[in-house]
Amino acid sequence: MKKWKAPEKKSLGQALKEKDSARIVHYALRFIVVLVLVAQLFNGNYENVFLCVLTLILFTIPSLIETNTRIDIPDTLENLIFFFIFAAEILGEMRSYYVTFPFWDTLLHTFNGFLAAAIGFSLVDILNQNERFSIRLSPFFVAIVAFCFSMTIGVMWEFFEFFMDVAFGLDMQKDTVIATIHSVSLDPTNSQKIITISGIEEVVVQGKPLGVGGYLDIGLFDTMEDLFVNFIGAVAFSIAGYFYVKYRSKKAGFLKYFVPTLVEKEESR
Repeated sequence: MKKWKAPEKKSLGQALKEKDSARIVHYALRFIVVLVLVAQLFNGNYENVFLCVLTLILFTIPSLIETNTRIDIPDTLENLIFFFIFAAEILGEMRSYYVTFPFWDTLLHTFNGFLAAAIGFSLVDILNQNERFSIRLSPFFVAIVAFCFSMTIGVMWEFFEFFMDVAFGLDMQKDTVIATIHSVSLDPTNSQKIITISGIEEVVVQGKPLGVGGYLDIGLFDTMEDLFVNFIGAVAFSIAGYFYVKYRSKKAGFLKYFVPTLVEKEESR
């Protein structure tokens, strides 16, 4: 059995010197969000004002983690977190990219799977380094935990979207136009026989055609697609994470830009 290899720890001074890139990105995006916030205030669009405030709060999370813990978040990961928040809240919600670009939601959910796996992976990897814990997970189980953590985050997000749609009448779980449906609810004999209706070109609701060119599925396809691309992102990072832990710097070296590490306390002189 191979001995566990702990990753190299950075000193606090080293960690601080490597924050230039993340600081520039943070300030630039924060400046843009503040400008948008002011414009929305003048327009009286207080829903967008709330989104801007939420974005600014989310921007502070990485620095709060680094300030209050001994965890150093790599610049690359920190920048990706900033861009992800900006793309989801400002571009996706406020600029309607989710509607303008159908792939936008899929792209963000894929990246969310990758990002959540990175966070789950880092939590376990950091615990494995801590001498207070006697349990040492193998690289395989570290990858499994990262994958499960990512999928759990993805499922919880879909729960949140469903709750917001039901409780507040939103449409976070986007609709999909389909031409064929299969349902046992249409079986007049109530014998669980699947009834198929294909070639649907129009749906009439309360005497009015919807004009969408088919049957309107309310969220099922969107949810399944989101979970599937989350799965792809989670698998991609988990596989790379497995080789990163198993061989450390020898293979999958690019992963060091996505994995937070412990910062070694500097001894007082």
